[in-house]
Amino acid sequence: MSDVTDQMLMALLAGGHVLLEGVPGTAKTTLCRTFSMVLGIHYERVQFTPDLLPSDVTGTQVLDRQTSDFILRKGPIFCQLLLADELNRAPARTQSALLEGMQERQVTIEGKTLPLPEPFMVLATQNPIEQEGVYRLPEAQLDRFLFRIHVGYPARDQEIDMLALHSRPAAKPVAITNAEEIVGIQRQIDSVFGARELQEYIIDLARKSRQHPDLALGASPRAAINLMKAARVHALMHGRHFLTHEDIQAICLPVLSHRLIIRPESEMDGKTIGDIVRQLIQSVPVLQTSSVK
Repeated sequence: MSDVTDQMLMALLAGGHVLLEGVPGTAKTTLCRTFSMVLGIHYERVQFTPDLLPSDVTGTQVLDRQTSDFILRKGPIFCQLLLADELNRAPARTQSALLEGMQERQVTIEGKTLPLPEPFMVLATQNPIEQEGVYRLPEAQLDRFLFRIHVGYPARDQEIDMLALHSRPAAKPVAITNAEEIVGIQRQIDSVFGARELQEYIIDLARKSRQHPDLALGASPRAAINLMKAARVHALMHGRHFLTHEDIQAICLPVLSHRLIIRPESEMDGKTIGDIVRQLIQSVPVLQTSSVK
């Protein structure tokens, strides 16, 4: 679970969004709520259902009976951390209500464009097992998520600790930071030095994925940009102001796993996206970098 929270924090500092995948009962919702409380940021949750409308997410104009004027009633997307629970249960029309906010950090309601608060992050959950009553997320929407993180079952000792925790009242988490400090860190990310050789390494990884025989779809240019952003945050979280190829390799799987489409025949042969990402890392040579400035 520590890897999951580290990657969520990494995505927040990079200004990205996260798709959490896992079976029901693995505390994804509790994790997101606790994450927001520890960081001291405004949290909202939307349960996505087949009858949910886009206006239920973004908001709408409503008539004020006293003044006979229309006033804007903002939806839950106007927060700093939005949990889109079971995102794939809503149809594409409702899912698309998130796209402008995720990409542009703004929402347009009946012709009026409003900025979203900073920082802004979407944590979306989906159950990868269920296939009935769900709508597949299109590639264009998946590409807007910085990471896809698998939330698995906890270890045996962790499950025992969980039972002990639920046997007594739990203390409310205390905020250790705030929105202003998070935004300040976000603005420092681009100052992390990345040598041109490492930029070439990222592009070589992306281009190699487009030529891989087991893939029907390789990494997009946006994927390469996100690799650079996430690698910079990884370096900063490890106390460095410069990139190394280890930073890039460490975040390859969560950045690329939902952007690559494996060929059906390769999937039938038992190959997985994880295997292919590891092959990409092994097949692309690490370039010698110039001295750090």
